[in-house]
Amino acid sequence: MAYDEYLTDRFRECLEGIMDISEKRMMGGVCFLINGNMIGGADRTKSGEGRFMFRVGKENETEALTREGATIMEQGGRRMSGLIFVAEDACEEDEILQDWVSLALSFVSTLPPK
Repeated sequence: MAYDEYLTDRFRECLEGIMDISEKRMMGGVCFLINGNMIGGADRTKSGEGRFMFRVGKENETEALTREGATIMEQGGRRMSGLIFVAEDACEEDEILQDWVSLALSFVSTLPPK
C-alpha cells in the first residue's frame, strides 16, 4: 500500500471542523483518528487502485457491505472484522464519501478515548 495525497485530502476535507481529529501514518497510508481511535484512511494498492478504508464496527459491517465498492478488509490473509475497504471510484461523489465517513464516525465516537 502507498500513500495517496489526493485521496487523503478528500478524506481530510470530510473531517473538517470536527474536534479532536489527528492523523497518523499507518498501514502504508495516512489514517485519521478521533480521540485516539481510528476512523479510517486512504491509500493506493501496489496495482495502482485507490481505495478508502473505514472502521465501521462489527455492528455496521453487514449494512456497509451492501454499498457499492465495499469489501471486507484483509491484511496478510486475515479478515479484519469491522473494517471496510471502498474502491475510489465508488466514492467519486463527495456526498457518498461523506456518508462513509459519517458511518465510521457513528461507530468510532462510541469508543472511549485513548
